[in-house]
Amino acid sequence: MDTNTLSRSILALLAWAIAWAAMVGLEGRLDLANLAMLLVLASALSALWLPGWTSMVASAVAVLAFNWFFVPRKFAFTVDLHQNALLLVVLLLVNWIIAGLVIRQRHLAEAAHTVAAREARLRQWGDTLRDASDPAAHAAALRTALQEATGSTVAVTVLRALGSPPDGAAALQLGEPDEEQRAGLALCVREGRPMGAGSGRYDELPDAYLPLRGRGVTLGAALITGLARHPQGPELRPHLQALCDQMGSALHRSLIAAHEQQARDQAQLQATRNALLAAISHDYRTPLATIMGAASALQEQGERMDGAQRQRLAAGIVEESERLARLTDNTLQLARLDAPAVQLRCDWESAEEIVGAVLRRARRGPGGARVRAWVEPDLPLLWCDAILVSQLLDNLLDNGLKYSPADAPVELHATRDGECLVLAVSDRGPGIAPAWQEKVFEVFQRGDTDPAGPHADAGRGAGVGLAVCRAIARAHRGELLLRPRAEGGCRFECRLPLRGAGPPPPSAPAAPESPP
Repeated sequence: MDTNTLSRSILALLAWAIAWAAMVGLEGRLDLANLAMLLVLASALSALWLPGWTSMVASAVAVLAFNWFFVPRKFAFTVDLHQNALLLVVLLLVNWIIAGLVIRQRHLAEAAHTVAAREARLRQWGDTLRDASDPAAHAAALRTALQEATGSTVAVTVLRALGSPPDGAAALQLGEPDEEQRAGLALCVREGRPMGAGSGRYDELPDAYLPLRGRGVTLGAALITGLARHPQGPELRPHLQALCDQMGSALHRSLIAAHEQQARDQAQLQATRNALLAAISHDYRTPLATIMGAASALQEQGERMDGAQRQRLAAGIVEESERLARLTDNTLQLARLDAPAVQLRCDWESAEEIVGAVLRRARRGPGGARVRAWVEPDLPLLWCDAILVSQLLDNLLDNGLKYSPADAPVELHATRDGECLVLAVSDRGPGIAPAWQEKVFEVFQRGDTDPAGPHADAGRGAGVGLAVCRAIARAHRGELLLRPRAEGGCRFECRLPLRGAGPPPPSAPAAPESPP
């Protein structure tokens, strides 16, 4: 006898004991009809805790004892037919009716509790699967839920891909079914219909086979051994099938989402290839034509040219070669960063060293003397890909030098703002119209440059530099922002998150401020 049954029996005995003590104490003060009401009350209370037949037997024994101890003649079962027989019969019938009603209500309450528990299990199971990135990882949880619901041994087969064979190596198998049960699971998956006791198919089997059904596809099956012998087998079957169908729907959604992501990745790769082809076929022609023209002129007419003409053609070749190299680097980096699951070569880097290297390269180019740099002291180390961050700053400085007046400075600042490192490049160019402040970050968008203005030649770019800069920032979980300046020009801010404290920053001096 378990603890719950024992406590119920003790409560019923306590109710009977109190009722009999009250009847003995009130005998002589109340008549038989009033004493009988105490007996009815005790019978109703005991019916709340005793099993059905036990309660009815206890009521019958209590009526006989009442006849023996209280009904004249006492200590005998003979009664006055005119006075007390009807009382005893009605007392027994009322006790039985009350006990029957209480027992029925108790059974209904237990059934409602069972249904509520099943609904809660289904709801909890649905919440678990809805938030799961890989529902197949919850196959063990499905097996546990089925075992808790039935108390039987359960085996589960889950397919990891649409169309894969249920008995192949790609199927996930939990449990230890025998060969016949494995064949039954495979058949259940192929046909997508339940099998076994109570299913209408192979009813002679003692076990039940339930499919894990998605929308128009079956992605596994569950085996519940001995369900035919379970006392609540017919009632449990719909609940068990609902658990399996939730698992099947979650698996189907996961596989469809994986296929959609794969299709998006393929479309993104194809778009990147198309962009590369467009850049090569269109934007590479101008620098190549300039290089070829200058080289041909040097080859065919170099002897008839003076030194200044040859120097001018050679400088044009170098300038267009550098432009072509930068365009190639930007295009290849854009293709790399747009690829799915890109891996960066990150390490702890010093902002002072990155800015210093970028500043040295900028000073060697045309107009590089106009670049001003300032680095906030004691900046923490940055977890980043130094080559990519340097390329980002190179592109921003190149844009600033192209679009600024010849005597206007271009400023490069490195500061800390909370948990971010801010790398900012400011110029005093014509600025960017509000309608273009987001478009300039799109690939092959060059902004709204006046073809007759002083910076019309700057619009000859391929339109990938800023797109690469934003891609580099986002690859580092940062962001590249454009902020117009009140005094004219633009300020590009690259905000990169600081990853914890990191190693202690080196004691290297900051990049020097360029003399005016």
